[in-house]
Amino acid sequence: MKKIISTPNAPAAIGPYSQAIEVNNTLYISGQVPIDPSTSKVVEGGITEQTEQVMKNIGAILKEAGYVFADVVKSTCLLSDMGNFKAMNDVYGNYYSENPPARAAFAVKELPLGVLVEIETVAVK
Repeated sequence: MKKIISTPNAPAAIGPYSQAIEVNNTLYISGQVPIDPSTSKVVEGGITEQTEQVMKNIGAILKEAGYVFADVVKSTCLLSDMGNFKAMNDVYGNYYSENPPARAAFAVKELPLGVLVEIETVAVK
């Protein structure tokens, strides 16, 4: 049975999707963009600040569902410019210092709200 996961500590969905869905001890987190849930606005700054906010949003959803970053098995990182890959990777790596998940990273033409990064995540217990 699927369970909808939602927390006010991550941005509310800006379309017809859920923050996350849990099915059979697997958590599927929708792509997170760098919106500060306390202001509902994109954080100021560049790729470093935006990636940090994305990871905080992912962390809040993981926590709400009873998971931790160590439970993450797959991430997909979408970047508006591959020139931002190293800076994104530096922040991302801080959250996965041991046994990092599988990952793909892609440059896309544009992302919602003109952000620089979006990351979707899958975690398993």
